[in-house]
Amino acid sequence: MNERTYRLLEYGEIKNRLGRRALSDESARIIQDELPLVNGEEVETLKARVSAIVDLMNREEGEPRERLPAIAPILPKLAVEGACLEIEEAYALGIFVERAGRLAAWLLKVSGGPGVFGDSLSGLPDCSATALEVFRLIDRDGKLRDLDEFRAIKRRIARLRDELEAAVGRYTGNEDTRRMLQSPLPSQRDGRLVLAVKANFRGRIRGIVHEVSATGQTIFVEPGEVVERNNDILIEQRALDAEIWRALRVLTARIAERREDLAALCRGIVELDVLRAKARYSLETGGSFAAAGALSVVLKEARHPLLDAAVPIDLVMETGIRTVIVTGPNTGGKTVALKTLGLFALMNQSGLALPAAEGSSLPVFDGVYADIGDEQSLSQSLSTFSGHMVNIAAIAAAAGPRSLALLDELGSGTDPEEGSAIAMAILDHLIEKNAWLVVTTHHGILKNYGYTRETVENAAMEFDGQTLSPTFRIRMGVPGESRALDIAARNGLPPAIVEKARSYLAEERADVSALIRGLRDKHRALDSGRDLVRAEELRLREERRKADLRELRLRQKEAELKEKGLGQLGNFLSESRKTLENLVRELREAEITREKTLKVKEFLAGLEAAAAKGERELEDERALLARDGEGIHEGGEPAAITPGPALRNGVEVLAAGRRGRVLWPDRKKKGNWIVEIGFLKLSMDGKELVPLSPAPPKACAVSVDLAAPAGVKLELSLRGMRLEEALEALRRQIDGAVLTGLREFAVVHGKGEGVLMKGVHEYLRNERAVADYYFSRPELGGAGRTEVILK
Repeated sequence: MNERTYRLLEYGEIKNRLGRRALSDESARIIQDELPLVNGEEVETLKARVSAIVDLMNREEGEPRERLPAIAPILPKLAVEGACLEIEEAYALGIFVERAGRLAAWLLKVSGGPGVFGDSLSGLPDCSATALEVFRLIDRDGKLRDLDEFRAIKRRIARLRDELEAAVGRYTGNEDTRRMLQSPLPSQRDGRLVLAVKANFRGRIRGIVHEVSATGQTIFVEPGEVVERNNDILIEQRALDAEIWRALRVLTARIAERREDLAALCRGIVELDVLRAKARYSLETGGSFAAAGALSVVLKEARHPLLDAAVPIDLVMETGIRTVIVTGPNTGGKTVALKTLGLFALMNQSGLALPAAEGSSLPVFDGVYADIGDEQSLSQSLSTFSGHMVNIAAIAAAAGPRSLALLDELGSGTDPEEGSAIAMAILDHLIEKNAWLVVTTHHGILKNYGYTRETVENAAMEFDGQTLSPTFRIRMGVPGESRALDIAARNGLPPAIVEKARSYLAEERADVSALIRGLRDKHRALDSGRDLVRAEELRLREERRKADLRELRLRQKEAELKEKGLGQLGNFLSESRKTLENLVRELREAEITREKTLKVKEFLAGLEAAAAKGERELEDERALLARDGEGIHEGGEPAAITPGPALRNGVEVLAAGRRGRVLWPDRKKKGNWIVEIGFLKLSMDGKELVPLSPAPPKACAVSVDLAAPAGVKLELSLRGMRLEEALEALRRQIDGAVLTGLREFAVVHGKGEGVLMKGVHEYLRNERAVADYYFSRPELGGAGRTEVILK
């Protein structure tokens, strides 16, 4: 048994529920620290005791439910000579003894007598005399009784208090002195009665000043005749305290004589309270105790103890069967079944009834080991698969013939073929050690494994084909189907995707061996073109340099054209304005004639024609600039390339082994085409271009292993960066990779809250240079690492 198993199976919650049913904090602590028993005889004795208390609860009313005070911290004080218990401590001892006696008396009604509890009940000492001693001095409310030794002193104190109140009344009841007081009621200062005197009358009432108010307006004075009364009361109070202390010392000495009996009573009652808590929990869950001396696992209508609406399951491992392989649909209840079995084993060996039908049985295990859930840990550099392997390695080393191992999704998190091989090897190892073993999996090859081993049996989680939903019940002897497509459709996956998946299954397009052969051929093709790629890399660098120079010249020319156009426009506007001003002046100075009107119309028409001519010239300049920059013209088309769907699918550059997209014909070189490769636009001979036909998506992409230059990394780590910094680093990485011809690299972004991962994937989705991206294999980082393939 280990803490990790308790955590995975949530056994701590069972202990918490038991602790809430205990009558004392000491019992609850023992329940938390208690380990399941591993000796068969001890387990059966424990279950017999709990079962006897359950029977008593069913037939007898009046079960004690009063809380038991914690007296364990008080007992060491009794060992100190001359010690004196506080009133509260003595009262706790008395209450504990009384309530412990009632609990023991109730348990004596168990059928079979006290013998079923051994020394836990029959060996309890009788400490009732201690309770009598305590309650002779203290009443049931925890207050001191009015004993003779206290009564005389209390009467003297009462008489002195009356005299004190009479002395104070002579000041508060007198009209002359009352006006000197801030309040007619006396106050208390350090346990002494004083008067609140106005500051301007401080000399009128003589006595001891105890305090001055914060404002200085009130002085608390103890008049002379009141001083004597206060002193007398204080002396008598000290005498009473001394008498109480003496009585408590006598009581403590008498209790200390029975210290060993009290300690034994405390231990025994706490042990019985633990049994009572287990019986109360067993009764409330409506369970039954597993059969004694079982050599096989039989669970009938077993319900998960922590689920309110758990579906009952039946799990049977007949004699000779030591391993069960459970298969079936996702969300079908495989993991819940594992946890149910593990929790039942721990509960059985803790003396608890199991929430199952009569006839259930379990062996007594010397160890229960579990590997359930995702043990991925970025801090320890463990992927999902690595986390499982670390846990299973520990289980394989510790398991023995009396051990129960529960392995969830064995062999998952890696390549299915290799995962299946590892799973079978683990099963072989644990079967050789003769351990009890229950495994869940989706690997089809493990279903066949169950049929080829004598001590192994298959089991399936039922699935309702009509409602397309799991029933959460186990069928022994047959393997189950994963029904992944049905589960995916039921959980909202679009029907078109589900049907496409069905077609892949039908046509066997997901054949792993075919994928491996294709990868092998692709590697050979890439190896043969390695030198061409490197040569193309140098040529592309030179083309990029020339393109940058050409872009600079075009920008300069554009600036010159803009400056020239602005100058011409200024001259045109200046001349037109002068002409128009002259025409207006002539019209104002003379009569309007038909000749002058025609002259104005001719000017406006000429002005419009000049503006249109300037606009056409500007458009011509822009078109020329565009043709200089991009090489567009109406030229002939090379015979190797024909317009149509082939161009939309892209072309392959034979000389470089790279893929690109045809943009338009190149005017400067007849027979050439402007081709976009990554971020570059290059002029390529049409004879070197081969149109690509549509092809189905590839299962994976393989890149040529080129040495990355400085600044470009094969693995870019973004962990610890803000999103803006990470995206800038990713942009520089992609730019450098395009320039150097590096087609594949990895980005490590981690998981965390997923902000960085989502940002990186969004950037890659919109980046034109990216051909594909996907998560790395689990052993390389899984969802914390992304593989990037460039075009």
